[in-house]
Amino acid sequence: MFRNYDEVLSLTFEHIQLVGTAIIIAVLIGVPLGIYLTTNEALADTVLQITSIIMTIPSIALFGIMIPVLSIINQGIGFLPAVIALILYSQLPIVRNTYVAIKNIDPNIRDAAKGIGMTTYQRLLRVEIPNGLPLIMAGVRTATVLNIGIGAIAAFIGSGGLGVLIDQGISRNNNNLVLAGAVSVSILAIIADFILRAIQNKITPKGIRN
Repeated sequence: MFRNYDEVLSLTFEHIQLVGTAIIIAVLIGVPLGIYLTTNEALADTVLQITSIIMTIPSIALFGIMIPVLSIINQGIGFLPAVIALILYSQLPIVRNTYVAIKNIDPNIRDAAKGIGMTTYQRLLRVEIPNGLPLIMAGVRTATVLNIGIGAIAAFIGSGGLGVLIDQGISRNNNNLVLAGAVSVSILAIIADFILRAIQNKITPKGIRN
């Protein structure tokens, strides 16, 4: 591992790019969707069931499904199918936590916001999201750590990242490479969770911090 430090560093950046892209897009989709679902209970049950089903699909199988579908646009392997798969895997923790966070806001807080004349949009931005932020961020952190692990498997479809070390180690029967990849993925997941928790503490109002 240490003799190939530059390679490990390069693969780490590839891994961060892959997971970072997926998480950003997943948040942009999942958080608004979770908020909207609080206004439509019937749709909420359906969407949450679908996201739960997606989570049960083995990652190799999902990547395999992506290959023929995206081969239509000559993107069957590589970065794009990996990102799409990671976005899909991210939806359950992000959508569910956002939905639960907004749904479980104390009604008295909502009534107080209405009492001072806040519009629905103002209540959402100034009251509901800030109060639900710890749970929403917990979903983002869960999705991030999950995707760092799944992203390693995406190396088998040519996405790059730290999974390349594991892939090379298996093909060469080199346990050191496999260990280097596994340890690097674990360290990256720990660092990512630490950074996201620090961000969570920074942006969460002091009165509702854990």
